[in-house]
Amino acid sequence: MESIIQAVNNDGPSNLESHLGYWLRLVSNQVSSEFARALSLRNISVAEWTAMRRLYDGEGLKPSDLASSMGMTQGAISKVIDKLEAKRWVDSFDDHFDGRSRVLLVSDAGREAVPTLSKIADQNDVHFFGPLSGRERKAIRKILIHIAEIHGWHEIPTT
Repeated sequence: MESIIQAVNNDGPSNLESHLGYWLRLVSNQVSSEFARALSLRNISVAEWTAMRRLYDGEGLKPSDLASSMGMTQGAISKVIDKLEAKRWVDSFDDHFDGRSRVLLVSDAGREAVPTLSKIADQNDVHFFGPLSGRERKAIRKILIHIAEIHGWHEIPTT
C-alpha cells in the first residue's frame, strides 16, 4: 500500500509498474490470450464458450437475459447465438409465457461439448496458476472477488 501512496503523492508521474492495474492487465492479457487461442483451435470464441457455459447450468435463458449477464448488446449476443445454433450446440424455442420471445437451451451435442471445453479452461488455469501454492491461488481469488463485490461487477467477462 505504501508504494501506491508514494506513487500518487510524489511530484513526478508515477512509474507504470507502480500501478496494480498494470500488473493485473499484464497477467490478464496473457491468461486471456492463451485461453482464446486454445479455444480458437476448436473453432470457438471466448464469447461462445461463455454463453455455452452459462446456458449449460440453466433451464433455459432468454437471449436478452444471456446478453445482460454477459454485458453484451442484443446484436452481439444474436451473432453468438447464431454461431452456436450453426454448430447445433444450442436450440431455441418459443417462450411459453411470452410468445414474443424465445428461450435458449443447450442441445445434446452442446452438452457433450461443454465438458471438453471446460477442460481447456481448467488446463489454462493450471498452466498459469499451477506454480502458485493453493494458499496463494485462494488469496488471489478472494482478493479479486472482493474487488468485484466492492464495485458491484456481476457481468461475465467475455473479452
